[in-house]
Amino acid sequence: MSTFDPLREQLAQAAREFGGDTVSGILSGMVNDVDRALREELEIFPVCHHSPASALAMVRRLREKQPKVIYLELCEDLQPLLTELRNCRLPVAVQAFATDLDGFPKTWAPLSVVAPITEASAEYQAISYALETPGVELVLVDRSTDHVFQWAPKEEPQKTPKDTKAEEAGLHGDAVGVDIGDLRPRFAELEEHLLHHGKVRHWSEWWDQYVEQPLSGADYDTYRQVMVLIGSLFRRLNPDEHRLTVDEDRERYMWTRMREHLAATGADPADCLYVCGAFHAASHVEQFGLRSTAPFEITPRTNTKWLYGLIPSSHSAIEAQFGLASGSVSIAAATWAKAVTRSGLTPFQLAGQKGARKRALKLPAPKPEIAPADKLTGFLSRPPVLDELDQSELLGWCVDIVRLARRNGYLASTADAIAVFETSILLAGLRNRARPTPYDFQDAAVTCIEKDVVPGRRDVRRLCEILLGGDRIGEVGYDALPPLARNVYDRLEPLGLDLSKRTIQRALLDLNADAALVPCSELLWMLRYLLPDDAVRPIMGERRLGERSIQESWDLALGKHQRSIIELGYEGVTIEQVLEQRLRRKVWDPRATAAVALAAVEDAVLYLGSRRFADELGARAVELLATERSVDDAPEVLRRIRRLMAYYRASEPELPAWCEEFATAGYAQYCTLLPTAFVADDTGVRQVAAMLGFLFSMESLALALGCDRAQLELAVQQSHPEAPAKVAVLWAARTQLGLLTQAELRRRCDELLANPLVVPSFPQYIMGFVQAMEPVPALSGFVVEVISKAFGRLPDNVLLPWLPRLITTLRDQAGELMPALVREAGRTFPGSLAAVDAWTPPWSARPAPPKAASAPMASGPVAELLMGHPAACDAVAALLGCEGAWQAPAAAGAEHREARALLAEHPEPALAVAALLA
Repeated sequence: MSTFDPLREQLAQAAREFGGDTVSGILSGMVNDVDRALREELEIFPVCHHSPASALAMVRRLREKQPKVIYLELCEDLQPLLTELRNCRLPVAVQAFATDLDGFPKTWAPLSVVAPITEASAEYQAISYALETPGVELVLVDRSTDHVFQWAPKEEPQKTPKDTKAEEAGLHGDAVGVDIGDLRPRFAELEEHLLHHGKVRHWSEWWDQYVEQPLSGADYDTYRQVMVLIGSLFRRLNPDEHRLTVDEDRERYMWTRMREHLAATGADPADCLYVCGAFHAASHVEQFGLRSTAPFEITPRTNTKWLYGLIPSSHSAIEAQFGLASGSVSIAAATWAKAVTRSGLTPFQLAGQKGARKRALKLPAPKPEIAPADKLTGFLSRPPVLDELDQSELLGWCVDIVRLARRNGYLASTADAIAVFETSILLAGLRNRARPTPYDFQDAAVTCIEKDVVPGRRDVRRLCEILLGGDRIGEVGYDALPPLARNVYDRLEPLGLDLSKRTIQRALLDLNADAALVPCSELLWMLRYLLPDDAVRPIMGERRLGERSIQESWDLALGKHQRSIIELGYEGVTIEQVLEQRLRRKVWDPRATAAVALAAVEDAVLYLGSRRFADELGARAVELLATERSVDDAPEVLRRIRRLMAYYRASEPELPAWCEEFATAGYAQYCTLLPTAFVADDTGVRQVAAMLGFLFSMESLALALGCDRAQLELAVQQSHPEAPAKVAVLWAARTQLGLLTQAELRRRCDELLANPLVVPSFPQYIMGFVQAMEPVPALSGFVVEVISKAFGRLPDNVLLPWLPRLITTLRDQAGELMPALVREAGRTFPGSLAAVDAWTPPWSARPAPPKAASAPMASGPVAELLMGHPAACDAVAALLGCEGAWQAPAAAGAEHREARALLAEHPEPALAVAALLA
């Protein structure tokens, strides 16, 4: 007769009276699952992830049983990392990471799996016991991280979306979360029913009230039977067939691994303990149990190269990863600490653990095994023993929350503390609780203190989380870091900062005064390139081609972004190696373009300073440019190649060979694509102008290297655009090539302004002329002229509706060209308001000066000679283009009348001069 036969009959009778045969089958099956798990030769310890009750039961059972082998539900390939937990401050996450995939869809890259570990968890207690107790073996038996994705659906990558509600929710990135003991209803209606009748808001609160509190002080048999019962209930009410299939495969995998280990080592099952989730403890697979002989073939792993490490975690990151209520993990940590103090238990911990108190490990003598009795009947038939009200604890919470609220801008007072105290007791009574829980206190504080507007960054709910423990953030110790991360910290040591802190720290670098800081500066710029923007942020100083700062100032938050630095360690041994690999991967990507390759060349010159590597990337840029059939990146290509050539001409005796090849290949490529780009609707005017800018600016170099200018002239003449902006660019190009005079260009624009049908589209012509300033900089004066004529000639009913469109067009499509246009306008227009009225535009026709009255030709020998031989003067006048007619010579004495009158009136000076000359 089974131990649970009376309970089975009692539940079956009640089910037949109230729910029929279906309910009876479910209840009987649940009891059968409990009976089966307890009768198994290998002791099964059911747990729930991040549960203080599970951790307490684990501590008690480990001290009583003292097993020699512990089988733990965790990915088997993560086991080598567990010894590094002693160098970390919890919570941390064990991570497996892969970027080079072989056997998985390429769109899934990178793959990441994390298993967060907190102190208030049964798995950490088991790990600490096994690693700190001599003669105890810890064996991870769950599927490998490779199998996590092998068993995932192939249509989409199985990644957890990022949560943006909590500041630290991104610590795990988009990794797939793996935890021990995921115990939550998978039947939505069941969870909704439990929350409604339990008068709670979310699952974490229901679990705390109806499972955590009753089981925290329960004996081991009661805890074990209740947890298996709950796991069986959730398993039987599971509508997700795919997830259930994966869970069953995991159970087959774990039982197969455990039987293999027992067969290989000869360990006694009585000295072993199997720690798994309560859901798996009620397994129905045929491989369940050590006596099962059902085979299960474990598929081999793929050729994907997995990398392993530890990354920092936090309570909010765990909540976001597994869909828990905000603050639930922090409340669980506070509950664990209080339960440990109240029970007098000494939990297990790793020696040298950061942030933990040193505890002496003394194990009592193991207790003899006793056959489990039926504890379910008593647990289910009597109400749980409610804890009495702890007034001192609740009063402390109320006083502290008011103090925190006042610090954060709330107008809270002692009256609010009293109101929170009374409301907490009232809410606990409404929810059938004698002792207010942290959830009751949190709701009471929000009700009594929260106002319509939050005065600061934190609301009252967040303040309650801080009060009850806060969002604890873990840290990976130096010895547990990968070689790259340790190398980064070592190389930044001259800064004299504690880079493990999560606060922002200011680093001041005087590179001229202290040469030892130059390597630090170079490393910071590489970290700036590789890490998130707010991890390493320059405040003063910049890194550009051909320029170096003499002083720099940085804001560093490397402690906050420790996970990013650790993941860099999965890619290489040094920062330089990772940067080189990323640049090489970027240019050899199937979607890479010439602009991407040129950007990689510039980054290689800036951060690595390797001429060989830059030449390699430049050669790849030439290949990409020669095979491109699109000109979408032409502006970026032009901007970057100009900057690179200017740098090489200033710093090198000659251009690299790839630059010359790039110029010739680009000249030929853009000449070929130019006619098509002019007429293609999907090619913008900016791209066409950039192509012409490349052709005109690289023309001298390309011609010197053997290109033919006739190719460019033919390409321009074969272009026949219809869009107004592209027509204007073509006219500018023909002007640059000498195929169109500026006078003819001015005449065409005047005709457009005079045509009322063209006036609405005239802004597009102006847009084209503005873009044409890129290939033809000398056209800036003409562009000012065209815009000025448009403002001067168009009537207000046309100009005013058109002006906003012109401004938005110039801002959106020609923002970088506007400074040159404004400077040209400043040179053209007068500098003062007074000069505007008298100012004449340089492109307007100036009035001809009035002709002066012609004076009669003077008489004398010269006049007589010219009059006698006029052919010579006529020939010179015709050569110079002068027009005129011969005039009659003046009569004798008619010229110089004023001089004659002056001498006649005053003869003395003339007589004195005559006497002197005589």
